[in-house]
Amino acid sequence: MFIERDSHRWWRFALSGGFFIALMLLIMFNSSVVTMIDAVLQSLFTSQRLESIGWFHALMTLMSFLAEPKLDLVWVLIIAVVLWVKHYRISALWALGTIFGGDVFGEIFKHLVKRVRPAQHLAADDGYSFPSGHTLGIFLVVAILFLVVIPLIQKASTRAILQILLIFAVFFLAVSRVYLYAHWPFDTVGAMLLAYAWLQVAEWLYVAFAPRLQQLPLFRSAEI
Repeated sequence: MFIERDSHRWWRFALSGGFFIALMLLIMFNSSVVTMIDAVLQSLFTSQRLESIGWFHALMTLMSFLAEPKLDLVWVLIIAVVLWVKHYRISALWALGTIFGGDVFGEIFKHLVKRVRPAQHLAADDGYSFPSGHTLGIFLVVAILFLVVIPLIQKASTRAILQILLIFAVFFLAVSRVYLYAHWPFDTVGAMLLAYAWLQVAEWLYVAFAPRLQQLPLFRSAEI
């Protein structure tokens, strides 16, 4: 199977979920420490903005656009179609369920916390700030690629290069959201913690139900 049983999965869920809940509560109760760190970190990314360096500003804007939550669904739909055609039908459904579930949890926590975005944010970046939907979505897209797409690539060096590039993509996307005043830094950190916690649940669901689904006529020839 793409995803194997792992006795440490629930420990990772507890740690990432626990840190997320702790951060969420600190933000909800307007912790002065979190507010101060957010302000300091944001100033580091935005005090000397680089609009004069056209390519950098354009790159930040492009990355933010490509990681919009709606486009994340499109990217995973494309991945799912390719997996389905290649007879990895259970993995295709799992990928769709993983991104959809992550987006749902992200929206639930946004409306629970109701954190206001930085004052300088663009009009296009409406809604609440914590957690960052862009960061959460791209984290899950990259995780799906790591778990059910990259393993299909036979050449080890190609797999390694892609993994490094995808990790950098998540990092620079998080930076772009702060750089463009769309989020506070801890919004992106919280998004990664939530995405990682949800990923542990999604992996457990795959391990638990993929063999059972494989017994159904539609998935009998599907690889898992």
